[in-house]
Amino acid sequence: MALLKGSIRTELRTVFASLPNPVTLVVFTSATCETGDEARVLVEELASIANGTIRMELHDLDAHPAEATRYRIDKAPAVVVLGDESGKRDFGIRFYGAPAGYEFATLIEDIRLASHGTSDLSPATVETLSQLTVPLHVQVFVTPTCPYCPRAALLAHKMAIASEWVTADAIDATQFPELADRYHVHGVPRTVINDSIHVEGAVPEAMLMAELMPTLDAQSPSL
Repeated sequence: MALLKGSIRTELRTVFASLPNPVTLVVFTSATCETGDEARVLVEELASIANGTIRMELHDLDAHPAEATRYRIDKAPAVVVLGDESGKRDFGIRFYGAPAGYEFATLIEDIRLASHGTSDLSPATVETLSQLTVPLHVQVFVTPTCPYCPRAALLAHKMAIASEWVTADAIDATQFPELADRYHVHGVPRTVINDSIHVEGAVPEAMLMAELMPTLDAQSPSL
């Protein structure tokens, strides 16, 4: 059964027709993940609607360890968004869990941004991130029913597009409860950066950067 209704498919055809470059969605599933089929079918439908602009690459987390290592994937289901002119550039954008509910809109916007290869962040934020010299791991815990979560997840993914040092994960807390417990996620969105900074809610871009500044100053003497 198709996951996407006819009206949504029509809207997506219009969106995908304006993509300047191809996008590759790398999907990881495993025999133990309950929503792996949903993630796979969803990406298959997007690729079908895009008619060549969106490509799908499917891997089993356990059977394809080399690919899991290549994309630094340690749990499934997972979706990696590749883009830019080649359609293969890894910006560091990750979804863990099927991008359902409100997070479906996040995935569509990520596809658009990855195709253009631009972050849409402010010049001040781009300049700050351009001076990073150490990795920044951003984890945004979300749920499909949270209307505020896409804003937080997209901001993190934009940071990944802006800097090769940033990897940004949108993690469905309902699909990975043990991980949510480890990071004391009692409400979403909750952003965890390098296991040391915790930000509650969908904060504006400038506010998130203000939260980051002490860590950035300590990690990168050039800032």
